[in-house]
Amino acid sequence: MWEQPEDINDINLGKERLLPSFFLMVSGTMLWPCFGHAYVMKFLAGLSKGPVVSCALLLGLLAQDVVAAPQPKSDWVQNAKSRKKMTDILNGKIRRDLNTTLCSESAARTVSAPKQNVWGGLTDEEAASVVSWLFAQPDLNLTVSENATEWDNTIILVEKLAPNKTDALKYIDGCAAPPAKYAHVLLDHRSSVDAYYQDIKVGPLPLDNATASWEPLDYYLTKKNEGKVRNLEADHDRMVSEWIYPISASVADITLDLWNATAMGLDNDTLSIWGIDPLWQDDGRIIRWDTFWNKPTDGFDVGTLLPLGLFFMSDVTGRDPSQWSLEGWLYNGIFYKTTEEFRKAYWSPGFEKLGANVEGDWTRTDQQGPVLPMDASYPPTQVAPSASRFSVDSEQQYVEWMDFSFYIGFNRDTGVSLHDIRYKGERLLYELGLQEALAHYAGFDPVQSGTSYLDTYYGFGPYAFELVPGYDCPAYATYLNSSFYVSETTHNHLNSICLFEYDADYPMQRHSTSKYVSVTKNTYFTLRSVSTVGNYDYMFSYTFSMDGSVAVEVRASGYIQSAYFAKNQDYGFQIHDALSGSMHDHVLNFKADFDILGTANTVQLMKNVPAQKVYPWSGGKARNTMTLERSFVESEDQGRFNWAENSATQVIVVNQDAKNQYGEYRGYRVLPYTGLCHLTVKDSSNLANAARWAEYDIQVTKQKDTEPRSAHAYNSQDVHDPPVNFDKFFDGESLVQEDLVMWLNLGMHHVPHTGDLPNTVFTTAHSGFQFMPSNYFSMDQSRQTVNMVRIEYGGGNASTVETFGQKDDTCALNFTPVEPDLVGYKGDVVIRKFPFDPNDPFFETDSI
Repeated sequence: MWEQPEDINDINLGKERLLPSFFLMVSGTMLWPCFGHAYVMKFLAGLSKGPVVSCALLLGLLAQDVVAAPQPKSDWVQNAKSRKKMTDILNGKIRRDLNTTLCSESAARTVSAPKQNVWGGLTDEEAASVVSWLFAQPDLNLTVSENATEWDNTIILVEKLAPNKTDALKYIDGCAAPPAKYAHVLLDHRSSVDAYYQDIKVGPLPLDNATASWEPLDYYLTKKNEGKVRNLEADHDRMVSEWIYPISASVADITLDLWNATAMGLDNDTLSIWGIDPLWQDDGRIIRWDTFWNKPTDGFDVGTLLPLGLFFMSDVTGRDPSQWSLEGWLYNGIFYKTTEEFRKAYWSPGFEKLGANVEGDWTRTDQQGPVLPMDASYPPTQVAPSASRFSVDSEQQYVEWMDFSFYIGFNRDTGVSLHDIRYKGERLLYELGLQEALAHYAGFDPVQSGTSYLDTYYGFGPYAFELVPGYDCPAYATYLNSSFYVSETTHNHLNSICLFEYDADYPMQRHSTSKYVSVTKNTYFTLRSVSTVGNYDYMFSYTFSMDGSVAVEVRASGYIQSAYFAKNQDYGFQIHDALSGSMHDHVLNFKADFDILGTANTVQLMKNVPAQKVYPWSGGKARNTMTLERSFVESEDQGRFNWAENSATQVIVVNQDAKNQYGEYRGYRVLPYTGLCHLTVKDSSNLANAARWAEYDIQVTKQKDTEPRSAHAYNSQDVHDPPVNFDKFFDGESLVQEDLVMWLNLGMHHVPHTGDLPNTVFTTAHSGFQFMPSNYFSMDQSRQTVNMVRIEYGGGNASTVETFGQKDDTCALNFTPVEPDLVGYKGDVVIRKFPFDPNDPFFETDSI
């Protein structure tokens, strides 16, 4: 009945996509593996013996059952042509016959996810039901956002609560039902003097008035306070209008004299005012420093390049403006305790008045200067002549490429994350994604010295805007949407995630001899998104390669936050007339929850060390050489460290219970890719305990459902006692053959120079790390690709050109060098959630 595969191990290749499709063909339902025929249960029981054994067992049982079964045989069993297709599937010849595509098509092929995406988002209907239910709870006393004042309670966030790993594994690795679905809701309580944010859990979904409830969500916080954290920004709008602008108006005579500009809170203001983040939180006081910036007028977003060098300090402790106080002014390195003292000094003879930073061509990103030679000709480009070679389940946000598969998650705080990353059917990583991003500044003035942005406060999800085809990603890429909740609406960012294959500018492998040359193409697959948080654009790329390696890269572009140059020479270069490139550290923390051949893993350290050795053959003389020193990270007490000098230490996640045929531990090595760093500042005055994760390159903990994130979006609101203090993750637990999580930092020590004007460029503001197989396979897995060539030659002629079949599928390519239709760039599609009207979407890009 069955045609024997050439190699039973072929069944193992890409089995995660084969088996669900196989079950689907047999039964017509994805639930059949858990609730279908008894022999499938035997197959599941065989999983413990390995996937190949399990597949072989299943095939044998199926062959017996199909022959013996009294029910009519399905068409695909009776039809010889279909049997040949099934054999092709078993031999890895997937979709070549089943899915015929035109050369002009580039969209990803369709696949059905093997399981429900338990890390995905809420549907529009689910989010709307949660909002409606919350407004019906009198104890919450909620007001619709557009009608709310600074003394009303509102809903900030509604999104899916990610399941605990222990619950998710029972579903994705077994036959348990999907974990119960709950919503994570963030409330802003401002109706009392002590304003606070509160995380709550609402559910289960779908909501039923008989069973629905809400409860504080603080099980994953190190600060147990019913999910509450104080809100230092509760009076932001009133503070600007009733406090900041009256202060700036009081020195309008000075600002007019200095810059011919004012900030009065009027439509024709020519100055803007803003300052430190987070606010100073020392000795029970809340202090803010603000400074003046020239307002751009030519449409370019250049405000952060136009500081003017005048600063003022306010004590804004509490919510009663009558208790707030102006604490002083700073100009040209001199501090004045009162406005009167400053004014008197300013109008005194001999007072030094400094120049202004004014926008100009140096701030504009449009083309300027002579056109480069031949630059108007169309540059080289890549195409996908055989259409996309990957598959996507858009509804479940599930992706397959070659032998890789993964699910996509997305949330307000951190944007894109990847889950259940598998290679050849074996999970490598349960979770991989951003946790927090820090930009810690330093400078002579109080604004630069006092600024340490924790960017999840603003969120990466809301600012993951639509990508530009042909620029952010290849024009032939497949694009997915993302969504997030804000002010009783869901915003859908169109085409904000892209997926594409790309041919690297260097081969995967090559070797030349006097008789032949062998070369393999280096084709890789990337998922990418870009989030513009304030002045910086962060590009996140997750890349998968033919050798089984995975890379994470971050690039930064956009406008720098600059400093006024006066007395700032110890903190940066002078880069324009009155401008300093203020030094800062970017540190971005990523979570990598490894599952190498199971959840029992250990971190092995293998170090190259200099040595003197006497060998039996060295005549009794010591030889200067080097050796390997092997050790393990035994506990969380040893779990925080930096990359070794000279890159001398390999960091490998291994499973000590899984050795290869040579007795070596199978694992994946973690290695720096480029530009890694941790925070230079020791015990930051700005952050205190809010970003302890930034202090080392690598940090390893035992996985706990109560430690899902290294940070919290509102850590900046209470830096001394934040909702998540990462230091508290380290309590001495064993890390030997445990479920491990690595917290890895990417980053850049950035001292902006003239080349950062007008924008920092992606080419150099770049950081990344890689995960690569280490004794995991018996050989390099890229040998499976047919995109290689071996040319035998001699006597000046090529005698044989072996192409290994990569030219079997050919198509004519008629390429016209035309840019993608960028006029179709749309922005957000917004759907109102309260009252819910899915049939009335609208576009909006001016308020996030």
